[in-house]
Amino acid sequence: MSSAAITTIVKMVESLPADLQDRVSEHIREYIADLEDEAKWESSFQRSHTNLVAAAQQAKREIAEGKSVPMDYSQL
Repeated sequence: MSSAAITTIVKMVESLPADLQDRVSEHIREYIADLEDEAKWESSFQRSHTNLVAAAQQAKREIAEGKSVPMDYSQL
């Protein structure tokens, strides 16, 4: 985001009463934290993607070869 856009947002927030400024600030903090969490998840997924694909392919092979049995979820 450009400095001009940030300046505009700051001016908009500053024009609000203090209690609303606090609410907006809290929403922005939460939103940024969510974005950071999503970025971490995406990074983690990208690092593990190859391993996940390999595991899925191995599972498909084992199923096709009759080396696997359905999981009994009632025993969990």
